[in-house]
Amino acid sequence: MENPDRFVRDVVQKPARAATLWGVQVVVLITLASAFLHALWNAGLRLERDKDGAVVVAIAVATLVAAVVAALRLALAGEAFGGWEALGFTLLAGVLEGGYFAALARALDTGALGPVYTISRGGTLLLVWPASVWLWSEELNATRLVGSFIVAAGLALCSGARGATRTAVAWSALCAVLIAGYHLAYKAALLAGGDGPAVFTVSLALATVVNVSRLGQDGRTRTLALARRWQLWLIGAICSAAFLLFLVGLARGGAGLVLTLRNTSVIFATLFARLIGEQPGARQVAGSVVVVLGAVLLGLR
Repeated sequence: MENPDRFVRDVVQKPARAATLWGVQVVVLITLASAFLHALWNAGLRLERDKDGAVVVAIAVATLVAAVVAALRLALAGEAFGGWEALGFTLLAGVLEGGYFAALARALDTGALGPVYTISRGGTLLLVWPASVWLWSEELNATRLVGSFIVAAGLALCSGARGATRTAVAWSALCAVLIAGYHLAYKAALLAGGDGPAVFTVSLALATVVNVSRLGQDGRTRTLALARRWQLWLIGAICSAAFLLFLVGLARGGAGLVLTLRNTSVIFATLFARLIGEQPGARQVAGSVVVVLGAVLLGLR
């Protein structure tokens, strides 16, 4: 071989770099799709009159979709949980997620989509990373501290935005606490050996049971009638697809990149708010942009 260095560069290194770049691009597209779909299903729920019943139908459908994916995955992987610890954290996630869906229905009943979504998702960022530092010794640095202050500033802007009633802000803050809780429980379940789609399916199924139980007989009757509406089946399928795509992105890419891109859903929610007839003011738009900027800093390694 006349020039072995050139051979290595052209035949080995360049294709490897191209493959890596292509892999990153795929992760970016998958995660942005997840963010878009997550904001979309929240916008669909905002349009429903009976949000309590609608959210139950949606998560029941999402559970069915996730169960199909989990079954296909198990046919290949062969194991859903690595032990009782993973199952325990999955059940904890289901209880917290059930509470989140109930709180989300209340928040969207009393406030506009933009501030409700931004406060709930942005508030989660302020809770998850300090807990991760404490529980799993993740890195604590000046960049993340600055990012947290920026997110807090964005939340303050959104709390005074048009459509952010005191009641909606309170329910959105509760959503943030519950989202943070079930995300941490998900992470603990996965670290304990749980398979992503199986964990998601069991958690969603328990969340569905929790919400069906809280509705009472009259609520269950109304929900059963709502189950005939194809729009809610579509919302449920979108909900499930959003989270399953997020899991794929997280498995294929770095956590910092994926979590940062995932929070672009705040921007998508603000855009959807305008499309469904709400009028996001300057504070809401500025607040959502500031929250995303803070999320970028929190996601840096």
